[in-house]
Amino acid sequence: MRKSTKIQLVLLDNLVWVLLAVFFVLNVLFTPAFFSTRNMMNILYQSAVVGLMVLGQGIVMMVGELDLSMEAILAFAPGATILLSQKYGLGPIVCIALTLIIGLALGWFNGMCVAKLRANSFLMTMSSQIFLRGIVLFLVPFSLANLDPVYSFLGKARIGGLQIAIIVFLLIYVIFELLSRKTVYGRRFLLTGGNRRAAFISGINTDRIMIGAFMLAGVLSALAGIITAGRQNAVSNSMGEGLVMMAFAGAILGGCSFNGGKGKPIGMLGGTLLLGMIDNALNLNSIDVNLVSATKGGLIFLTILLDQLRIRRTANIMHKENMRKLDESTQENKEES
Repeated sequence: MRKSTKIQLVLLDNLVWVLLAVFFVLNVLFTPAFFSTRNMMNILYQSAVVGLMVLGQGIVMMVGELDLSMEAILAFAPGATILLSQKYGLGPIVCIALTLIIGLALGWFNGMCVAKLRANSFLMTMSSQIFLRGIVLFLVPFSLANLDPVYSFLGKARIGGLQIAIIVFLLIYVIFELLSRKTVYGRRFLLTGGNRRAAFISGINTDRIMIGAFMLAGVLSALAGIITAGRQNAVSNSMGEGLVMMAFAGAILGGCSFNGGKGKPIGMLGGTLLLGMIDNALNLNSIDVNLVSATKGGLIFLTILLDQLRIRRTANIMHKENMRKLDESTQENKEES
């Protein structure tokens, strides 16, 4: 493969980092107070919850499925846990573990329905989203405030000037990137999403991989709920509203595809940071809140187009490369004869 072709493919595969660099430079030049340590830390802090959602959604998209229930799990898992804690006097460590277990169980349920019952993941998780959000509105009509300091630790604690949420957010991405690159289990997600039938024939338990993807998404959603609750020192029924769409946008910007079989945690991190920078820049420039919402909607539309353009451009480059090799082979055969 020619060097120029390799460069083009690498740029397409890491397009989000190119966009991130361009957007960063533009804001350094034109957005007041953007390039400051305090604002950089604020972008990372505000990106922590969205980043966990992007990672969870990206993992599910890697196996060729979608999960719309993540934002409801974010609110339901901590909400149900705090209510149980108030009733039975559970300790904060038990509450943290229970929150994650609830997220895991809900992810398992979604995964089982999709993998074993062959339910459409979009419709299945949409129904879970509506059901769980309704339960949250019923159980938590008012905010559950004054959380135990241990439970809210991840959301508001600091080490010096650095929020714990930032450390947890980045550490989780490092762990998942290593799992994706260095382990057979991590590579099976991409193989399952790329060609599920071929993966199954090759000996991969594709149902288990799919269920595992939804379970990871559920745990990450629950963890995002713990951080969100810690930030506001309360659990409210509106937590997570609208985040699932941003999770889709961040995952696609990060290299995932609706067709499955693509995506890397490091790319999803880039998508998360780009979303965080866009949101931060809009706020710093005092853009009307309604226009902020419209901008985010437009961004989701652009990410869908970007996904299709990236697929077509990659296919076109590979087609030209294969045709070039075929021409060279034909020419060599003619010369030999």
